[in-house]
Amino acid sequence: DQSLYTFKFLMTNFFINSPLEQFEVLPFISVNAPIFGNFNLSLTNLGFYTIIVTFLVLGLHIIANNSYKLIPSKWSIALESAYASVQGMVRDQIGANNEIYTPFIYSLFFFIIIANLNGNIPYGFTVTTSVIVSIGLSVMIFIGVTTLGLRIHGLHFFSYFIPSGTPLILVPMLVLIELISYMARAVSLGVRLFANMVAGHTLLKILSTFLYKLFTSGIIVAVFTLIPFAIFVALIGLELAVSVIQAYVFCVLTCSYIKDAINLH
Repeated sequence: DQSLYTFKFLMTNFFINSPLEQFEVLPFISVNAPIFGNFNLSLTNLGFYTIIVTFLVLGLHIIANNSYKLIPSKWSIALESAYASVQGMVRDQIGANNEIYTPFIYSLFFFIIIANLNGNIPYGFTVTTSVIVSIGLSVMIFIGVTTLGLRIHGLHFFSYFIPSGTPLILVPMLVLIELISYMARAVSLGVRLFANMVAGHTLLKILSTFLYKLFTSGIIVAVFTLIPFAIFVALIGLELAVSVIQAYVFCVLTCSYIKDAINLH
């Protein structure tokens, strides 16, 4: 292609052939330019929906802004309740003296919960089903928590890997076990979120395809399909609940890691 810019618009089909196809990261718009070698700039569905999630979170808080009115709106009351819940989580997990971490946990909670719920819209893309996003959040939190522990305790932070009262002969083995356990946090936090969201969406895709085949098989079969369809609707509600629970669990574990870094427990 000899042109300076080549625009490629990806037109995806309305029907997904594979249950795992919904998790593929594909470009919506791609720009190629013969400068600095083979330069390519793409806006993928992952990037597009990440922008949507960010604007949804910001827009929700702008709408809920009470503008110093005496009587709060329903949106304002809902967000104040959410903030109070997150603040209570921080107090219970990290301690009342460490509420400075509340804004971070609050932002993390709303990003994950909006991303999870946004992915339940038909033909949408769940940001948290991307390994890059989930593991990326997990690794960055791990690095931040470790840096926090080193800043507060200095070299004394490494005493975290040696349980008190450990016999000297067992110290090398226990240090290795504790180090592996600690390093696993960098992955386990994100894998938990990623695996739960992928599993739920995959199950719904398989069941929806199966029910679609039954509904189009004939009138009699379609009537009897109403029973499994009711179960399918209940599973959709369960997946919505899982979206909220996973955001809560992610933030609770993050608070737990911060607490360990502060108190060396």
